[in-house]
Amino acid sequence: MAAKKKAAAKKAAPKKAAKKAAPKKAAAKKAPAKKAAKRKPNPAFMAPMTPSADLAAAIGPKPRPRSQVAKDLWAYIHKHGLQDSKNKRNINADEALKKVFGGKKTVSMFEMTALVNKHLKK
Repeated sequence: MAAKKKAAAKKAAPKKAAKKAAPKKAAAKKAPAKKAAKRKPNPAFMAPMTPSADLAAAIGPKPRPRSQVAKDLWAYIHKHGLQDSKNKRNINADEALKKVFGGKKTVSMFEMTALVNKHLKK
């Protein structure tokens, strides 16, 4: 019986009044969008580099930026079908590229950039 009295003694807490919706703020004015500044290439990457005689056998002797050397080298690799058919990350060197790759028969594309850089002069 004591349990019933305790239950009766507890009354439900009075319900709180519903919160009023906050007044809507005026839309913030946006600043006019700035035009995206066109990226300028780093002059160090665009400096013409002269390929060594070994590298020139594959891509030609004309001085060009590093990015163009990489493009020309990939064009040579694709033209001669030197990319490994099973592991596309590897390049199988022909006689011209073996000199550039330090005598290695197979080189990964990541190693290739380091090896090619040794054959470029300012």
